[in-house]
Parts: sequence; structure tokens; C-alpha cells
Amino acid sequence: VQLVESGGGLVQAGGSLRLSCAASESIFSINAMGWYRQAPGKQRELVAAITSGGTTNYADSVKGRFTISRDNAKNTVYLQMNSLKPDDTAVYYCNALVTVIGYWGQGTQVTVSS
Repeated sequence: VQLVESGGGLVQAGGSLRLSCAASESIFSINAMGWYRQAPGKQRELVAAITSGGTTNYADSVKGRFTISRDNAKNTVYLQMNSLKPDDTAVYYCNALVTVIGYWGQGTQVTVSS
């Protein structure tokens, strides 16, 4: 499975961005897809995930601000990020879990200025 992220960029605090992750194959076959992020000097952390059944899960730090969704017809998963904070600055990676194998995209930079 190949994953291509897009939608990152520079935004002021309080602003919004929408990240997209396009998969090379039908996401019906993918158990779960998620967004992770890694800030400089920190470990990669889960931001949000969505299962094939549509169940979602969010990190406490983004609950109420971020929304993960999927468009099965376009084999794409989205991350809508609102009320962005400087602490959200990181490289955001898309992940797909197929049985027990995880696949990663190349990452997209999100920078939130104060």
C-alpha cells in the first residue's frame, strides 16, 4: 500500500488545515488508517485513527479540534484540523494497518505560528 499525504503548510494559531492521505488501493481492505505526528526531539504519537467500520479515536490533545474522516470512493482519509496551536507543529504521517503490517506515507509538515 502506498500512501501520499498532502495539505500541510504554515498557518497562524487559531487557523485550520485539512490533510489528505490518498491510498494506492481500496481502503476497504485496510483495517484501520490513522494520522501520527512527530515534533522535533519528540517521539511519533498517534493523533487520530479510523477503522474500516468507521470507529474513530483521538489523542486527548486534539479532541474537539481535529476530525478524521474517510472517503471510500476516493481511497482517501482526511484530517480536518481546527483551532490550531503552536504545539500542533510537527510532521504529520499517514498510516495504514493491513492485518498486522503498517504502511507509512512520507509525511507532510504542519507549522503553526503564534
